[in-house]
Amino acid sequence: MSAPDGSPVGAERSIGQLFASATTEMSALVHDEIALAKAQLKQDVKRGATSGGLLSMAGAVLLFSLPMLNFALAYGIRTWSDWNLALCFLLSFLANALVAGALALLGWVFAKKAKKSKGPQKVAASMKETAVVLQKAKPHPRPELAQDRVPEAIEAVARSSS
Repeated sequence: MSAPDGSPVGAERSIGQLFASATTEMSALVHDEIALAKAQLKQDVKRGATSGGLLSMAGAVLLFSLPMLNFALAYGIRTWSDWNLALCFLLSFLANALVAGALALLGWVFAKKAKKSKGPQKVAASMKETAVVLQKAKPHPRPELAQDRVPEAIEAVARSSS
């Protein structure tokens, strides 16, 4: 088993290697959170498009079906009953209005679902939590080095940073 940078686990790594590993992992975390936000936005846009499509269909049904359906229903009602022709036309219009109302209600339900979605807000809160955790992170206390090893440690750090 090895660490993300390829060095064996348990082996001492230089500060440069540790910093590089932390930077790589932090970059991957940020990329993953951005990908999550994109996926959630895509879902919200899809819901909004569905809502808009259903509301448009409701309007189209009401607009284009009124003349034909009104005449067909009115004359059909007149054929089945001996009611006044004006009352038959009114009943056919009410039937069309009920269909359009049902489609509009469906579109409204989808619009509320799209509006309630808090996908991007969840990701933003998660990113803020990550930032808070990283700000509070403290380095692990290290045991005191023997005096004869101090110059080697300084040279190792100087080599890894240049």
